[in-house]
Amino acid sequence: MSSKKRFLLSTLPVLGMLCGIPAAAETLNVQITADIRSSRPGVNRDALSDSVALNVGEGLVAFGERGQIVPMLAEDWTVSDDGRVYTFTLREDRLFHNGAPLTAEIVKQSWEALMAAPDFTCNIYFNGNRGSAVERIEAPDARTVIFTLAEPDAMFLKNSAQSLCGGMAIMHADSFDGDGNWKGPVGTGPFVFDEWKRGQSIHLTKFAEYVPVGEGIDGYGGRKEVLVDDVNLIVTPDRATAVAALRSGDLDIVPYLSTSEAGELTENPNFQVHAAPHGGMITLLMQTADPVLSSTEMRHAIAKSLNIPELVDVATNGLGEANASLVPIGSVYHGEVQERAIDYAPEEVSALLKAAGYSGQELVIQTNRRNPINENVAVIAQSMLQAQGIRARIEVLEWATQLDRFRNGNFQLSAFNYSNRSDPALAYSAVVASKEDRGSAIWDDPEAIELVEKTFQTPDGEERQALFDALHELYLEQMPFVMLANNLDVSVSASYVQNYRTWNGFTRLWGVSLDR
Repeated sequence: MSSKKRFLLSTLPVLGMLCGIPAAAETLNVQITADIRSSRPGVNRDALSDSVALNVGEGLVAFGERGQIVPMLAEDWTVSDDGRVYTFTLREDRLFHNGAPLTAEIVKQSWEALMAAPDFTCNIYFNGNRGSAVERIEAPDARTVIFTLAEPDAMFLKNSAQSLCGGMAIMHADSFDGDGNWKGPVGTGPFVFDEWKRGQSIHLTKFAEYVPVGEGIDGYGGRKEVLVDDVNLIVTPDRATAVAALRSGDLDIVPYLSTSEAGELTENPNFQVHAAPHGGMITLLMQTADPVLSSTEMRHAIAKSLNIPELVDVATNGLGEANASLVPIGSVYHGEVQERAIDYAPEEVSALLKAAGYSGQELVIQTNRRNPINENVAVIAQSMLQAQGIRARIEVLEWATQLDRFRNGNFQLSAFNYSNRSDPALAYSAVVASKEDRGSAIWDDPEAIELVEKTFQTPDGEERQALFDALHELYLEQMPFVMLANNLDVSVSASYVQNYRTWNGFTRLWGVSLDR
């Protein structure tokens, strides 16, 4: 639907002249909204740093298009019967950007160096805090790497593929100077990290020796064929400036756009708007500890008052798709059960309100203006609720204030977005917990907590699917909040840019070509 929408080009040269970057048919000029914090994957990182790192480095495995784990530097692997030993077989003839061959010993050294870094974001997943501790890493031969965990951990591969961990990208020792200080990434990915002009731009070049594998693009795995000579990531914080640069041809791609901004461009034949759901969540949260909202009947009355497909369509400027489940639409775990929803049923609301003992108390919907979708959800939900006799008032807060109140559970209703979760278990764990243990817990139910814990302990397959099915059925029964839709990756590119898509919040640069 939205991937076919297109727009117009005008003339207003901005950024090429400012940054002194020559335009060429082989060069892809891409907006980056702020400078990266670090060039080292997983260390002193933020989302933009992750986005660059995932184009330059590669781990043993990666997330595929539907959230499944796919091979990357490892062509295959086995797991011991007790779930503690992971044995990886490396691909042959993989090279680092300095020309050195990939070996098991380098994999071992790279992992050990990263886990020893004091500011490595993902230590909690490998030191026994939130995942099983890695007891030892062995390299018995050039193509075999063996990881031994202290305990079985069904999330080990998924944790290692997470973007905030830099995908546990394997880095050559030449990434460090003689004193062990980080110089810059020497990875195996399809792009070489060439130059970083702090506060201005990052220049990536095609790795000429890279050999793509696989039949097609598959998340951050699959076929990584680079179709341009180089990429300029140009720091452009202001979206209006970025769109002006796109119109003038100084930028080819603006990777992140709000749905309202994108909606203004959809009729222009010389632009392309692409919108796709990811693992983030657009929600209307309900505080189940609130005296009014503690009633299951009251929460169902609210859900049945909302025409959710219409709400999502309007709130996302026609780019979103309703999803009743915390399992993303594109996930391998999104099946028939996840398609079930609490349907819009205004004729049932009056009886539910009576059963709940509702006597006209005013409900307050918190929102913010930083995220237009949040504000839209609040305004539309208020109108729909009031049409069914539920009094509702909107309280517009600064984003930091709304976030603080969310973390402390200080709200009745809240139009709130969750960022992308790479696995459905992570999405459920964001909302399911004891309210005594975590102020931001939304769904405090012993059965739900137990089911979520099991999803972390269960390997991919039918048994894990059954757990997600059970969680969704329990959610529909208890309605602890209203899941509306998945959050969106919205990008715009010039019409001559072929096959660009922002994926799961990250700028994926391979497979993209220019046809000016």
